[in-house]
Amino acid sequence: MTKQTILGRVTQLAKANINALLDQAEDPQKMLDQLIREYTANISEAEQAVATTIGNLRLMEQDHQEDMDAAKEWGGKALAASRKADELRAAGAGAEADKFDNLAKVALGRQLRSEKEARTAEPLIASQTEVVDRLKSGLDRMRTKLSELKAKRDELVARAKSAEAQNRMMDSVKSIDVLDPTSELSRFEDKVRREEAKALGKQELAASSLDAQFERLDSLGDSAEIDARLAALKSA
Repeated sequence: MTKQTILGRVTQLAKANINALLDQAEDPQKMLDQLIREYTANISEAEQAVATTIGNLRLMEQDHQEDMDAAKEWGGKALAASRKADELRAAGAGAEADKFDNLAKVALGRQLRSEKEARTAEPLIASQTEVVDRLKSGLDRMRTKLSELKAKRDELVARAKSAEAQNRMMDSVKSIDVLDPTSELSRFEDKVRREEAKALGKQELAASSLDAQFERLDSLGDSAEIDARLAALKSA
């Protein structure tokens, strides 16, 4: 399993999901939350695939180690059989010595086969180790991107709310400009001034009427004074 088949497929899926979310975006916050959920799910899928790749690598490493251990063990058995053959041959037991030499050859054959299997696995293990390292780095980058995405989500949501508040404020200001409340105050002030003028007119009219009454009262007083003086003349 290669980097392309794991992270490449996950990346393509992530891009497809992101494009679909952007095309259907109505509520920015809901869209970003959904995007984070999708990306988190993509990372989880990638983690499972990478874990499988790592598991396969560890199995190959175990098999390689078993082949190395087996080669060492068969080498030890071959050495022991060879030494036993030398002892028997020195003692004059040539037939028995040949049997142990044959056992040594069998052990050496097993050792050679185990070494070949180990050498055959080594390039694949090295290649898979590089793949696993790249996959781990790719996952680390995906996790970093997820953290950046969450931070960006918080920033964009805050900016969206700020812009919404500013738009509401500007709409209110625009409404005030269209319907200026001070114009209503001016109309009310004009009405008050008219009422005040009307009251002043009534006061002036009342004052004029009162002055006329006092003038009539004065004229009546003069007439009575004249009549009194005339009566005084007549009685003298």
